[in-house]
Amino acid sequence: MTMAFDSAPTETSDETLLARYAGGDQSAARALTARHAPRALAIARRMLRDQAEAEDVAQEAMLRLWRIAPDWRPGEAKLSTWLYRVTSNLCTDRLRRRRPGVTLDDAPEVSDGAPSVQQSLEARERASALHGAIGTLPERQRIALQLRHFDELSNIEISEVLDTSVEAVESLLGRARRALAAALAERQEELGFR
Repeated sequence: MTMAFDSAPTETSDETLLARYAGGDQSAARALTARHAPRALAIARRMLRDQAEAEDVAQEAMLRLWRIAPDWRPGEAKLSTWLYRVTSNLCTDRLRRRRPGVTLDDAPEVSDGAPSVQQSLEARERASALHGAIGTLPERQRIALQLRHFDELSNIEISEVLDTSVEAVESLLGRARRALAAALAERQEELGFR
């Protein structure tokens, strides 16, 4: 089953929509879902590398949002940041429960059909090496790197998701990048990383 979302109007604030939902307005829930569920799904898909699990996580994150709607205190946290943090935490919990020996590399690669067979094999090898190296990073470095480079969150948003300072995020990203460079240094030419 694939999750589908309509585009959401952006003129009404998240807090207003959540308050309207808490008051029984189902259209507000649809607007919030359309606005935020696609990003939650993208974060979950990137972290879990499994569409079905990602959909489960995105749905659970949205359900948690609906549960806290009556108690939401505007101005304390940005709703989107709260939701992405919940999504990230749910993914981390699932990854921790996976059996030993099952890695992110076990997920099948999605072919786009355009490159030649040779190009596809080379791209797959590069992606496998990169994902393997990312998988060896400590958890907070890995999450910070994924949120920054794959989900394109700002360092400020990442600091809110990870509940840490912007400086700590910058440090996590720097250490993650250095660790990746070191892990891939010997295969740089072979993999076509320059």
